Amino acid sequence: MVSSDQRRRQLAREKFERQQQRREEARRRTRRLTVIIASSVAVVAVIGAGAYVSLDGDDSKSSKSSTEAAASADPSASPSESESKAPEPAMKIDKKAKYTMSLSTSQGDIGIAMDAAKTPHTTNSFKALADKGYFDDTKCHRLTTEGIFVLQCGDPKGDGTGGPGYTIPDENLTALGKAGDAGSVTYPAGTVAMANTGQPGTGGSQFFLVYKDTELPPSYTPFGTMDDAGLKAVKKVAEAGVAGGAGDGAPKKAVTVEKVTVDKA
Repeated sequence: MVSSDQRRRQLAREKFERQQQRREEARRRTRRLTVIIASSVAVVAVIGAGAYVSLDGDDSKSSKSSTEAAASADPSASPSESESKAPEPAMKIDKKAKYTMSLSTSQGDIGIAMDAAKTPHTTNSFKALADKGYFDDTKCHRLTTEGIFVLQCGDPKGDGTGGPGYTIPDENLTALGKAGDAGSVTYPAGTVAMANTGQPGTGGSQFFLVYKDTELPPSYTPFGTMDDAGLKAVKKVAEAGVAGGAGDGAPKKAVTVEKVTVDKA
């Protein structure tokens, strides 16, 4: 018999995953539409020169309208999206070393211990982004206070749809143990993990800070642990609640990430 509390947590997890997928679908629709518009401009230019270019590379196929093509986007990358995706940063970190990520925020400093040996791609990506100021002056756009207890950051757009233009592989997914009957594991308070769309290998720049033990499927790369001061700062943000009084949305106590650095420990 599933208790009402277990059912509530399960519904919260499912809502979390659906929202991640919807945000990624919106981001993909935007990228797809951009590609279509750019391709349409190219077609006009080439036709003017007496040539013809097909968006799908098949002259026998009838073309779709921009609206239809955008609406057909799904979590699977289309060929045009794959071709336009930026490459993952070249590996430059020392995979045998430990690194520290420091977040200077409007609500206090957050120190995060990272283990490059277990999450080399994630650590390398964060260092590459931090070194070029990618996270500076961005908002932590999402706080959840019911069932899932996380503060989500790392989106330059501030709406859950932004990313660096590339994805990184999932890593360290067995670190938190084997999933139970509900298909979830406990992400302990203090854990820092990658957000994704619910599909494998879709991590970008968004990450979440767990301020209270949280049950989630073991599909979100756990790549760091907050220091005591950082966890305390995030808990204070959570105590203030979500803007508008909901259980999921922008934090009432706004969090601006002012500066991020990643250094060898």
